[in-house]
Amino acid sequence: MKETTQKVEKVVRLEVLTPKTELSFGKAWPYAPAPEGREHIRLQSRYQLFIGGKFVDPRSKRYFPTINPATEETLAEVAEADAGDVDAAVQSARRVFDRYWAKMPGRERAKYVYRIARMLAERAREFAVIESLDNGKPIKLSRDDDIPLATAHFFYYAGWADKLEYAFPGRTARPVGVAGQVIPWNFPLLMAAWKIAPALATGNTVVLKPAETTPLTALHLAALIQEADLPPGVVNIVTGAGATGGALVNHPGVNKIAFTGSTEVGKIIQRTIAGTKKRLTLELGGKSPNIIFNDAPIDAAIEGIIGSIFYNQGHVCCAGSRLIVQEGIAPIVIKKLKDRMQTLRMGDPLDKNTDIGAINSKPQLEKISELVQSGVKEGAVLWQTTCELPARGYWFRPTFFTNVAQSHRIAREEIFGPVLAIMTFRTPEEAVEKANNTPYGLAASIWTDKGSKIFRITNKLKAGVIWNNTANMFDPSAPFGGYKESGFGREGGVHGLYPYVELR
Repeated sequence: MKETTQKVEKVVRLEVLTPKTELSFGKAWPYAPAPEGREHIRLQSRYQLFIGGKFVDPRSKRYFPTINPATEETLAEVAEADAGDVDAAVQSARRVFDRYWAKMPGRERAKYVYRIARMLAERAREFAVIESLDNGKPIKLSRDDDIPLATAHFFYYAGWADKLEYAFPGRTARPVGVAGQVIPWNFPLLMAAWKIAPALATGNTVVLKPAETTPLTALHLAALIQEADLPPGVVNIVTGAGATGGALVNHPGVNKIAFTGSTEVGKIIQRTIAGTKKRLTLELGGKSPNIIFNDAPIDAAIEGIIGSIFYNQGHVCCAGSRLIVQEGIAPIVIKKLKDRMQTLRMGDPLDKNTDIGAINSKPQLEKISELVQSGVKEGAVLWQTTCELPARGYWFRPTFFTNVAQSHRIAREEIFGPVLAIMTFRTPEEAVEKANNTPYGLAASIWTDKGSKIFRITNKLKAGVIWNNTANMFDPSAPFGGYKESGFGREGGVHGLYPYVELR
């Protein structure tokens, strides 16, 4: 027994002294690469438009490349829809709306939406890989968050399709008509699900325009919808840039516009449809705060910050890009944040060990760099991780600023990158004042162990979504949306049905 114990002690001692396992806090484990396979997906060299249940060539005969932001390689060529293509898509959606879809019993529509959800769940791995290739986000986010949430939204709204009388008691819900939907590049498939699922459940037809930099999962969703045998024209997908979206917004045959994207474009859309009978919902930018009080669970708050601003490369409209921390704990929070950020792994988005992937496009990387330079010029103190950046692709180190003033651009403008602006406060009133001192009002997170403080602060914050001791948590049954320049209207939950119905 004594001899065995001595042997064990020797083994343990050898393991502790082995250089490969020696670590100081703040350095990442030397994991071997664990890339997700690509053999099970088939990317086409060229993608067409999806109109009337068929894939068709664009009338313009023009195509544009979609790029893998981690390698700068061209993944595929994608059709560029012009006004004529958009018109064909809207007319197709109108025909099937008038003839079949609006008249179909809710229980039958539910079967189609449920079928989409089932098929998407079965092909989740395929969609996750395509999303990471086209968007640049780590596969563990696409695999564990984006695709399951997209699937959950289809399941959720399939359940509402035959229960609208319970969603709107005492009133009769009628579909609005043809919905024009324009989505961004940060959550391509999830944003498509947010918009398509409630529209179909309530009896509307859809013309969807995905972002020009991330069209692939929407086009693979079109193929899935085709396999699900939806009546041709119920869902149409037209790809292109701003001109394509503009043609959709301006089309007189569209009854409702749903847009997620920048505040600047949202304002243009609002002006464009002013005076028409088109309905409008806008989910726009944000400059969301993480407010950390002295009595907060600091380690949990650090993880919340890491998850809300860095794991997604800051590519989240509700990312907590402002950290407002109580003065007494600011030094320890900043130290812990530095240590934790140094453990983040940046690299191949398809590697399961990767924490931070690529910036979605070169223009977005240039915007992030310009805003960071403005922070330095205005006197804020810059800190970045020391990780090595890949030789090719669009990358930006996890970054934060201290000594930030409310007047600095990095505290006011949406950066949409892995950049955090840190400010301090002394009293709860000062925290609320700083949190609300922004033109945006999308989301916020409060970190404290006092329930009474949570209720008191929550009631004073001007934000559409407020998380308590967590951040960026989504559920299809919960509404999402903002105030002020973050837009209006809600997506998700029963609230997500309202924009797509007329109540009588």
